[in-house]
Amino acid sequence: MGVVEDAHNVKILGSGDRTIVLAHGFGTDQSVWKHLVPHLVEEYKVVLYDNIGAGTTNPEYFDFDRYANLEGYAYDVIGILEELRISSCIFVGHSVSAMIGAVASITRPDLFTKIVMISASPRYLNTVDYFGGFEQEDLDQLFEAMQSNYKAWCSGFAPLAVGGDMESVAVQEFSRTLFNMRPDIAISVAQTIFQCDMRHLLSHVNVPCHIVQSMKDLAVPVVVAEYLNQNLGGKSIVEVMSTDGHLPQLSSPDVVVPVLLRHIRCDIAV
Repeated sequence: MGVVEDAHNVKILGSGDRTIVLAHGFGTDQSVWKHLVPHLVEEYKVVLYDNIGAGTTNPEYFDFDRYANLEGYAYDVIGILEELRISSCIFVGHSVSAMIGAVASITRPDLFTKIVMISASPRYLNTVDYFGGFEQEDLDQLFEAMQSNYKAWCSGFAPLAVGGDMESVAVQEFSRTLFNMRPDIAISVAQTIFQCDMRHLLSHVNVPCHIVQSMKDLAVPVVVAEYLNQNLGGKSIVEVMSTDGHLPQLSSPDVVVPVLLRHIRCDIAV
């Protein structure tokens, strides 16, 4: 296994002709895809990896400067694909990883046949003419809560992010992967994500994008999915699901897995 593969805990399953890369969002790791993977391995080669900073990765690899913006993560994705000698893939990105995949595709469009975006947002902060869902005051309180008592913050944030039943397996699972992150790394990653503004890059994304979004999501209002659809540079399509929460592939797999499979298998009609 190469250095990049090792650092990112890369796993390759299945042996189809086409390759799917599954990329997780903040506070989770590759285990967030456990409901989707069994439906893919018969048909595709499936690549799973962890973002540096996830609780499953070596915290010594986390470079606070490199990961102060999404470009650092995008170069990681390109590095993984190059090391695995993957010439093109369907990239399925959850939350921040949808934007990471989009950024990577601007540099290397040849590596991506399409991007399936789940719960994606180019900007979380509201402006005069854009609704991202958060005021700066909301984010300052969030970062402050993370800093003062990270474990307590995780316990409160997990059910809010997942939505639905407080005692659900999905909430417990998200709590577990959040707890696994080193607190200083988690705070740094959260600040990078919540303060980012990728809107200016959207027009440069020419790879087809399938935008999949929960009807109710604490982190991403439905209007953001429509904003992406209108502002991405290539062909795009948006589907709003009747699900609740920011991690629907974990909390509502019965609804989400069939939707994702449809978007993975079908191309956008011209």
